[in-house]
Amino acid sequence: MFSMNSRASKIRFVPLFFGCLFLFLVCTHSAFAQTGLDLEGKPVDPIKASGGKIAVLVFVRTDCPISNRYAPLLQKLNEEFAAKAKFWLIYPDKNTTSRQAKEHLQQFHYSLSALRDPDHTLVKLAGASITPEAAVFDRQGKLLYHGRIDDLYVDAGRARIAATTHDLKDALKSAAFGNIPMPAATSAVGCYISDLE
Repeated sequence: MFSMNSRASKIRFVPLFFGCLFLFLVCTHSAFAQTGLDLEGKPVDPIKASGGKIAVLVFVRTDCPISNRYAPLLQKLNEEFAAKAKFWLIYPDKNTTSRQAKEHLQQFHYSLSALRDPDHTLVKLAGASITPEAAVFDRQGKLLYHGRIDDLYVDAGRARIAATTHDLKDALKSAAFGNIPMPAATSAVGCYISDLE
C-alpha cells in the first residue's frame, strides 16, 4: 500500500514539477529581457546586437522638436564613434508605429538602427524619462551614463547659441578607453516619455 501511494505521489509530482519549471523559465526570461522591437516587429536586444561594441540608446519622439533638432549631431556622433559604439534610436511612445518611425528616420536623414519600445523595457533599463535622452552601456550591458546629449537647452523653452558641455560625447570617449564616465548621469531637457509607470 505504501509503495502504491508513493508511486501515485511521484506521478502527480512530475507534472507539477515541470509546470513550476516552465513558469520559472518564463518569469526569468521576461525579467532579464532587454528587447525592443525592430521596425519589422521582431524582438532585438540592442546590447547583444551591438556586436561587442558600446551600446548607445538614444530615446527620441517623432513629435519632439528638441529631439529632432539633435538629428544632425547624433548622426555625426554615430559616424565618429562607429568603430567603438553602436547607436540605436529608441522610439518609446506606445502610439508610434513602425511606419511613422521609418518616415521619421527618412525625414531627418538618420542611418542609425531603430527600435520601438512600446512596453518601456529599454526605458526602464536606461532609466529614461525624457526625449532626447541617451544611455551608454558597456560591452557587458552595464549602464555607464544616462542623461542629456549636451547642455544646448537650458530648459524646454530656452536654448543657448551653442552647447558648452558635450556630455554624451565625453561619456563615449571615457567608455571607449574603459573608464567610467563622469558624471555618470545628467538631467535631460526635452519632451516627457508618456505612460511611464
